[in-house]
Amino acid sequence: MWRTKSNIILPVVEQLADGSYLSQITDRKGRDPITVRVIEFRLKGQGSQLFRLVTTITDPAQAPAAELAALYAQRWEIESTLSEWKTYQRGRDVVLRSQSPDGVVQEIWAHLLVHHALRGLMHDAAQQVGLGPDRMSFLNTLRIVRRQVTEPAAFPP
Repeated sequence: MWRTKSNIILPVVEQLADGSYLSQITDRKGRDPITVRVIEFRLKGQGSQLFRLVTTITDPAQAPAAELAALYAQRWEIESTLSEWKTYQRGRDVVLRSQSPDGVVQEIWAHLLVHHALRGLMHDAAQQVGLGPDRMSFLNTLRIVRRQVTEPAAFPP
């Protein structure tokens, strides 16, 4: 399953009961068409923006359109989490320093534990003000914590 631009022309070959439809895509030369299923939807809070997913799962009974749309949104939550870790917490140009496979595993676990702790702080703060944790800024939380922890070993493990 992948997202495609909403202005790409995907002609309706067959309308399906769950609101999705079958279409065909071809390579750049127009050869060897592939039948795909197109799922179009709008998200609450995103205005009138149309999202369009294309999948090779053509049977709506196997994967209903609403379920695939929800899974796509969850996928981006995971991507955002990985970005938080790789870009902000660890640092864009920082590489793992360990010289052994066991050390690399230990470093990765340490980074994941720190991320979990930061997300826990965000959850607690969000509950105190009556917001969902996804409304809190990871980058702001990270900056606040970095200002509070002045020495790397300032707290016991």
